[in-house]
Amino acid sequence: MAEHEITRDVVIVGAGAAGTTAANELRRAGLSVAVLEARDRVGGRLWTDTIEGAMLELGGQWVSPDQDALKETIAELGLETFDRYREGDSVYVGPDGTLHRFTGEMFPVSAETEATIAEITERLDAMVAEIDPDRPWEHPNAAEWDAITWDAWLRQQTDDDEAVRNLAFATGSAMLTKPTHTFSLLQSLLMAASAGSYSNLVDADFILDKRVVGGLQQVPVLLAERLGDDVFLNQPVRTLEWGPSTGSGVEEGVVAHADGMTVRAKHAILAHAPVLYDRISFVPPLPRRQHQLHQHLSMGFVIKVHAVYDRPFWREQGLSGTAFSPYELSHEAYDNTNHGDERGTLVGFVSDQNADDLFTLSAEERKQRILESLSHYYGPEAKNPVVYYESDWGSEEWTRGAYAASFDMGGLHRYGADLRAAVGPIHFACSDMAGAGYQHVDGAIRMGRLAAAQILEKAGAEVAEA
Repeated sequence: MAEHEITRDVVIVGAGAAGTTAANELRRAGLSVAVLEARDRVGGRLWTDTIEGAMLELGGQWVSPDQDALKETIAELGLETFDRYREGDSVYVGPDGTLHRFTGEMFPVSAETEATIAEITERLDAMVAEIDPDRPWEHPNAAEWDAITWDAWLRQQTDDDEAVRNLAFATGSAMLTKPTHTFSLLQSLLMAASAGSYSNLVDADFILDKRVVGGLQQVPVLLAERLGDDVFLNQPVRTLEWGPSTGSGVEEGVVAHADGMTVRAKHAILAHAPVLYDRISFVPPLPRRQHQLHQHLSMGFVIKVHAVYDRPFWREQGLSGTAFSPYELSHEAYDNTNHGDERGTLVGFVSDQNADDLFTLSAEERKQRILESLSHYYGPEAKNPVVYYESDWGSEEWTRGAYAASFDMGGLHRYGADLRAAVGPIHFACSDMAGAGYQHVDGAIRMGRLAAAQILEKAGAEVAEA
């Protein structure tokens, strides 16, 4: 059977938020596109699925006040948002296993520990304010800050272990989802700068502000619908020929070979997680700089746990559902009840080493351990959900971890500037390389827009020369 071959101005690999955004921007400007997606669905790390009758957002789901690119897109697509439930007390479990109820942002720790956390947070906010999230490597102290681990820097500031654990938490288990000794202070500062400040990152009411009625996956789904027949599912790209030697008749170009089709184009956008670049054979190979860079980026790992109950029983106890503890297996949990749903849903997170360890157990034992941890926050009723599901992105062939990729020690200062730099006709776009909105859908949209703008600028220059 002859292979299906098409010609387009731009071929886009990956139909997540970045790829579908870029494709729409390019089409609007009059360029033709083809989006090749390896999975059998659109959305990448956004995925709303129905598990045993419960609608669950298995991937990204929250919208923050500073996420302008995402908010504009949601509004433009005509989607509605609703507030996360947060009335009542939050809970914190201390080092001795005692449950404390509290309101506001500050964990109920001793006055001394609270003062230490406040002082170091202020110091961090001042450092973050000096960081440009698009260019953290340009800070005068970047090399120094990239040579010390996040954990080691915090322990230099104080010997109060509870303060360190609570400070480390926001960028460690909560966001980069790696142990705090495996990434640098600079990487942590970038994570905070991408959300506007360290204080913003610590503030659950800010970071987890709103949700989309019907699920956030509708953003890429609706963007893909606009592209119609230009989105091709079940088409993992196996080989990408690039450069002047593609025989495409143009000075520079690409030929993407997927499982069932070939696309000839002037430009390509790789709009998927950078840990998947090695799934594509590049002909000729990418430059050595990219080979090195890509080996220093890796995914974090977190299990997102969904527990659905016949009703949101915690609200009867006057609890908001918001729970934190650096001492618990599930280091954070929230009320994740769907808009207009009578049932109650809790979402909990188990991260980095804890997540690794849990996968050495049987599924039943894993479930028991996680529900036991949730019961420390919400009481024994938490142990009996009507639906229980673990989002395990680490086993997804086309993702391989969650939420996103970050650099190993020293990598951000060494290679950050090359992360988004085009290689000939090949451009890169996804949330893993964003500044503002880093690791979030907002960042994916920003990167999709940026890659499209770079190509349109090139295309404009080519037309002008002609």
